[in-house]
Amino acid sequence: MSTSPEKETVRLTSCPHDCGGRCLLKVHVQGGKVLRIETDDGEEPQLRACARGRAYRQRVYAPDRVRTPLRRTGKRGQGSFEPISWDTALDEIASRMLDIRQHFGNEAIMYIAYSGNTGTFLHSQLGVFRLLTLFGGFTPCWGSASFWGSLFSSEATYGTLLAGHTPDDILNAGLILMWGWNPAETVQKTNTAWYLARAREQGTQIIAIDPRFTDSAAAFAQEWVPIRPGTDTAMLLAMAHVMITENLHDLPFLEKNTSGFESFEQYVLGESDALSKTPAWAAQITGVPEERIVELARLYATTKPAKLLTLGAPGRSAFGEQFHRAAATLAAMTGNIGIYGGEPAGFGLPPVGLKPEAGTGLIARSMPGNLPEGARQRKAIHITRLWDAILTGKQGGHGADYKMAYITNANPVNQFMNSNRAAEALSSLDFVVVHEQVMNATARYADIVLPVNTNFERNDIIRPWQGGPYCIYMNKVIDPLYESKSDLDICRLLAPRLGIDTYGDMSDDDWLRDFWQEAEKMTHGEKLPDYDSFKQMGIHRMERPKPSIAFEKLDKENPFPTPSGKIEIYSSTIAERNDPELPPIPTYIEPWEGPVEAESGSYPLQLISTHSKRRIHSNMHTVAWLRDLEPHTVWINSVDADERGIADGDAVRVFNARGTVQIKARVTDRIMPGVVSMGQGAWYQPDENGVDLGGCVNVLLKDTHSPAGAFCSNTCLVQIKKYLE
Repeated sequence: MSTSPEKETVRLTSCPHDCGGRCLLKVHVQGGKVLRIETDDGEEPQLRACARGRAYRQRVYAPDRVRTPLRRTGKRGQGSFEPISWDTALDEIASRMLDIRQHFGNEAIMYIAYSGNTGTFLHSQLGVFRLLTLFGGFTPCWGSASFWGSLFSSEATYGTLLAGHTPDDILNAGLILMWGWNPAETVQKTNTAWYLARAREQGTQIIAIDPRFTDSAAAFAQEWVPIRPGTDTAMLLAMAHVMITENLHDLPFLEKNTSGFESFEQYVLGESDALSKTPAWAAQITGVPEERIVELARLYATTKPAKLLTLGAPGRSAFGEQFHRAAATLAAMTGNIGIYGGEPAGFGLPPVGLKPEAGTGLIARSMPGNLPEGARQRKAIHITRLWDAILTGKQGGHGADYKMAYITNANPVNQFMNSNRAAEALSSLDFVVVHEQVMNATARYADIVLPVNTNFERNDIIRPWQGGPYCIYMNKVIDPLYESKSDLDICRLLAPRLGIDTYGDMSDDDWLRDFWQEAEKMTHGEKLPDYDSFKQMGIHRMERPKPSIAFEKLDKENPFPTPSGKIEIYSSTIAERNDPELPPIPTYIEPWEGPVEAESGSYPLQLISTHSKRRIHSNMHTVAWLRDLEPHTVWINSVDADERGIADGDAVRVFNARGTVQIKARVTDRIMPGVVSMGQGAWYQPDENGVDLGGCVNVLLKDTHSPAGAFCSNTCLVQIKKYLE
């Protein structure tokens, strides 16, 4: 008797990556295989997935998936490995870890983890964080490539990261300044682009300030204002100068709600340093015409309500925190804080839905099997200083001579700055373990690679990127492929080999059930359904009668948890640091490898690294469907290209003292003269001469951070030459 084919079913899930959104995926499954992926088609606003989410089937069944544990057989970086059993791999890892702890201490073990999974309750870097902490500690890393300048500024200025609005508030704005902000490609919360399109349709004035004419500028803005990278703070200060001298600032708001405006005013007018921050002064620095700076200042000051929208790009620079501090100050000067249609220009978390701590259950709170008192980590190293720490150790002023790197949820050779030095550093270690799904640039430098399953092969719960009024149960869609396991299952197997009997023997479902029950206390007042109902529904939407905005109750209570209880334009917490490169008021500081140095040095072009619609950082780089979306190129203005004899599509070499990248040129007037751009995330692929043939922009970037800890990925000088074989 023949059996009828298994019925096709639809499973709801989401993507757990650091893409800027958190969207709904409807995965069609039959016979244990993914057939196709659709997205939200219900009532507006839909949580519609982008091309990357819709192409996830290609990632799950990618031919380059790591299928078994692997052990290196050749030189690090060559990619020569042999398959081994799980028992062999785990035994070897445990043996090496125990030996390193005995001879060099726990601090010699460095854990490098990042944003491979974000917003999830269970499957993230915290599983290994928990394991290594119970092992006696480790050396972690800190910092964010995306938004540390904004995070630092929000804490210093507002005393909180809850300094944003939900995207539906875009429709209440009379003016939108998209400052280094490109949600058409970086999402910036699911549905932001949809609301921007509706805002444009209803006649809202939208202006893009950016070195590039981005897809967002093309789709939403009526005007593009090109600006030199790293000079945004100068333009904001000049706009403040116009508002002050023309009496356009909201003095009653400033007097009631801010602290330190007088010091800022003195600086802007030149009373404290004999240099008035006029539009003429800023025009020379930024490349933006003086009259346009004046017009923008008047427009922003007199249009109510207005949004100055930004998150990361201008802050990913040598003194990026100053941009965010200045942007928040202008929001205060125009009275656009705590009102619908306004924007505090802060970190961007809106006061709605699950709080970030809801996803920290593996290492926090009093739950069975959680970390005991006294479990600790060692002093953290900034992600831009990892390579220096490994290569110089105690002699270089670091806390240990590092012997081992345990790497999960990250591709640091590719994604942290100075890839050539990264390769040198990892090659120098005694032992490197990597959890990975594909053989990427970092996995090639491992001694042991452990195959990790995808989010389609496990259950989890996820909150929206940067918060929002919904949460998604990420249903397991198919069984784990090949010999892959979750990070958490790997830790469960490794723990007893390390002498740890307190890791916890709860099932994934038990963990998730407990975390969800505790999450009830970690909302902004919203009620959550019971766990079983939520799991069955797949998504829980929190109904709201209006947008959620930061500091809404400004007139009734004091919402700023700063030392002064006000918006601190002069930051007392920054002043306590007594750092001349981190002044307590927003200040313009000429960046290293900026426009001034470009005019006189060997590398005359400012390089910025941008996001790509075909990748999530370095994730999905090899997915064929996505590679067809856009070619990986370096953008160069026609003026700069003509000077170098470069035509569109030519092979070129982009280089500086740190390295050389070979890539094709895109000659376009969508980028201003003197500036070039490359999408970050393409895989590092050095040839025998050290020339990167993969187009990895981090080969060119300096491995250092801003005074506050921002990633300086938009502060870089290069030269470009046509490549002739």
